[in-house]
Amino acid sequence: MEKTAVITGATSGIGKAISEKLIKNRINVLMNGRSFSETIETKSIIQTKYDLLESDTPKKLLDIAINKFGKVDYLFVNAGTIESASIENIDIEKMCSMMRLKVESSFRLIYTFLKYMKPLDSGHVFIMSSVLGTKTRENSGAYAAANYALEALAESLRMELSDTNIQITCIEPGLVRTNLHKDWPLHPQELLGISNALKPEDIADTVIDIMNKSDYIRIPKIMILPKGHRI
Repeated sequence: MEKTAVITGATSGIGKAISEKLIKNRINVLMNGRSFSETIETKSIIQTKYDLLESDTPKKLLDIAINKFGKVDYLFVNAGTIESASIENIDIEKMCSMMRLKVESSFRLIYTFLKYMKPLDSGHVFIMSSVLGTKTRENSGAYAAANYALEALAESLRMELSDTNIQITCIEPGLVRTNLHKDWPLHPQELLGISNALKPEDIADTVIDIMNKSDYIRIPKIMILPKGHRI
């Protein structure tokens, strides 16, 4: 049977790259992102623009995917923003919005889909964390904390589901060249002196590698760093 994936944060960067890679691998996709200009539907692709900060969005995405494709096999929790700055300069409202999106909305999304997957004893949830889900640095405490929360949830769920056919994988990228830093006066690649940041396609390729593993293999987490990323 054809497989189906729901991908959040799919308008650009890693989410877009994963969507494109899955489409090439003949997997049906529901791509969601607030920045999409319109809703599109084809035989194997649905593009929606629901706001994940709305509490009913996860159920909407699940229902749309099931009604269109018959089932959901993969969930990619990818939507996020970043607000990192010194105490003097951090925008508290943007910081709190980031926490709601990365933590509250992601938790709601994950549990909504797992409640569907658990009775079927089938499914794979990919959670996009960060290398800052395992470490921290000055000026980035809130962003690291949001990713630490995702890591804690992923590890707990992995244990809870260890005897089932449902998998949880937390991906921990280092610096990736995406739109997350588009408003920064100096890109972290220059700040950190990294000659080659990761590309979104590098993360998508890793996802495909994990998906192609034998069913009995579990990969709870994987960190992907570019050369020269000292952290």
